[in-house]
Amino acid sequence: MVLTNREKMILELLLKTSGKHSALSIASYLQVSVRTVRRDLKNIERLLAPQGLQLVQNKDKSLCIQGANQAVFKLVQELANVQPVDLSAKERKLLLFLKLFQSDESMKMGPLAHDLAISSTTLTSDLDDLSDWTNDFGLTLSRKRGVGIQLIGSERAKRTALANFYLFYFNENLIEAIFQLNHQTLAEDQLVLHYFKANHLIVIDQAMKSNMKTLYAELADSDYISFLIQVCIAVQRYASGHPLQDDDQDESISTEMEALPFVGKIAAIVKNQLRIDLPVQEKAFMVTLLKGSRLQNAESIYFDQVITGKAIKKLIQHVSQALHMDLTNDFSLFQGLMAHLEPSLFRIRKDLASVNPLTKQIKTQYSVLFQIIERSLREVFQSIRFPDDEIAYIVLHFGSALEQRKQKRNIRALVVCPTGIGASKMLASRLKKEMKELYSIKIASIHDMEKLELDQFDLILSTVHLPKQKIPCLFVNPLLSQADIEAIKQVTDRLTGKQGQSLFLTDQEQIQEETGDHSLEQLMDEIDRLQAGIRAIMKTFKVIRPKGAETTQAILQMLLSQAADDSLVSDVSRVLCRLIEREQLAGLGIPGTDMALFHCRDRAVRSLCFRIAHLNEPIELAAMDGGRIPVRNILLLLAPEALHPMEQEVIRTVSSSLVDDRESTLIFASANETTIRAKLEANFYQLLIHKFK
Repeated sequence: MVLTNREKMILELLLKTSGKHSALSIASYLQVSVRTVRRDLKNIERLLAPQGLQLVQNKDKSLCIQGANQAVFKLVQELANVQPVDLSAKERKLLLFLKLFQSDESMKMGPLAHDLAISSTTLTSDLDDLSDWTNDFGLTLSRKRGVGIQLIGSERAKRTALANFYLFYFNENLIEAIFQLNHQTLAEDQLVLHYFKANHLIVIDQAMKSNMKTLYAELADSDYISFLIQVCIAVQRYASGHPLQDDDQDESISTEMEALPFVGKIAAIVKNQLRIDLPVQEKAFMVTLLKGSRLQNAESIYFDQVITGKAIKKLIQHVSQALHMDLTNDFSLFQGLMAHLEPSLFRIRKDLASVNPLTKQIKTQYSVLFQIIERSLREVFQSIRFPDDEIAYIVLHFGSALEQRKQKRNIRALVVCPTGIGASKMLASRLKKEMKELYSIKIASIHDMEKLELDQFDLILSTVHLPKQKIPCLFVNPLLSQADIEAIKQVTDRLTGKQGQSLFLTDQEQIQEETGDHSLEQLMDEIDRLQAGIRAIMKTFKVIRPKGAETTQAILQMLLSQAADDSLVSDVSRVLCRLIEREQLAGLGIPGTDMALFHCRDRAVRSLCFRIAHLNEPIELAAMDGGRIPVRNILLLLAPEALHPMEQEVIRTVSSSLVDDRESTLIFASANETTIRAKLEANFYQLLIHKFK
């Protein structure tokens, strides 16, 4: 089957939304003339005839493909493997971008148009679009008569612009390419998506996977792909003689290299296998990218950044007041925002652009919520300006919280969604609201999907194109458009008819649906876990006045040795190293106080533990806001590596209590063990009341 890109898009559109489109609506969708669409439709008719299919126009001028189901299914399979004979507009612009990106000299219009096999008019139009894109990243697309065209800007800006171009326009292609690279043998010099060397992607991908355990938590799928391609761009650019310039370096980050062994190990593997020795500034740039990445699971977040935690609680309060709906006790929302906003704030401060392909749709579909959150962010984070792309991500988190409703369901669905924590929750929430047929919905990343028994599901819904699966698999928009809902209903209707009564809820399952997701046993387990966590904190809490310890490390060593004597820590040296590493990642001093919160989760910690060391003379330490403060109270909060969500709430309660208000801050800084214990008891009492009332 020989098709152009536009013809393939029209065919896919007609197959997915049969009877919903006319020539006029297709022309509007593709942004071409109706005459162009009609010309393409004539060619499509000729292609369909040998397949036993025909293109039919209904009385309302809507178009549909008619024929035997087997013939339609065969057409769908063939389309999936068809490579268009021409380049799509986005692929053409990518090739143009790459030529300018890789050239150190100005390029003439004529030869450039000839190389791309396009007209000068098309080239001018593409350059206009590309100029709008590059301007957002601090780059200039210089076009001078007699001189030529050149991309001007810093090396860092060029890399960031190219990476975001790939993520915005070719995200699905990247995921599919990386998936295929791990399952087939490719030539070393083969290029993926016209730029990435196959062997470079394979080596870096395997290095990341094998060393992911050295991070505090796994990256979200979208940020995993983002970090992978940006590292690959950095490696290839450095190898081609385009290192980062002096003004690209971030000195504050380069000092933290030893605290992030993940980047160091990737660099070592790149050196050994690709023979490319990356200098410190390249590794520091990777650290910056890594610190701006989101985590795979909201539950993986440490509730230690008390300043950010307090701001998030305030943000939830503002939004709750505006919506007249109390979200302040939604711990899942707090977790999701904590997981997102920590790296988000870092990206904004470091001027790292984050492109959100759903921004325009979110602003249209959730305009009121977008405005409320935009206003609330301005009030809470007064010194930070959130771009629309970042606000849109936050809207997804609140939208997810607002759309959590129970519905009677009878189809078991697997949601495969690598677009981030908020997006996956949003899709699941929309499904629960719109699709009453769904009995259960499980969210999985692409990595997790390979480990699941797919036979336990009736349907897969994915926000990216997946290879053919043994059960029905639909590609859907993360915001679940009306067309997606109708497509899902067609499949669920077929499944219900095919499997009959086996898909409907039994009486026992109906009772479970009406009483909620948790059984009595699960609820009692949560109560037990929460009580055990509170008791562990209250039992281990002490205020200590160290003698003879003058350095931070000596004070921590003494606190940990006492914890080991109480059988709370099994390996003092290991936990001490983790605490020091954590301090090097970012300051732990709490601004506006004389306290510093040292914390870690590690397998060498046997129980939750909270202790305070009160010093006679202050020690100057790095603060959470980047400054330095004198510290008289070193707070130590330890937790085992494996934590139940209820135990995480206990930790969050301790850390957020430190700066709840001025009175709380004064109490924890007082070094009065009786007063602090009473404050902890009061806060834990409120936690129990609000959690289980």
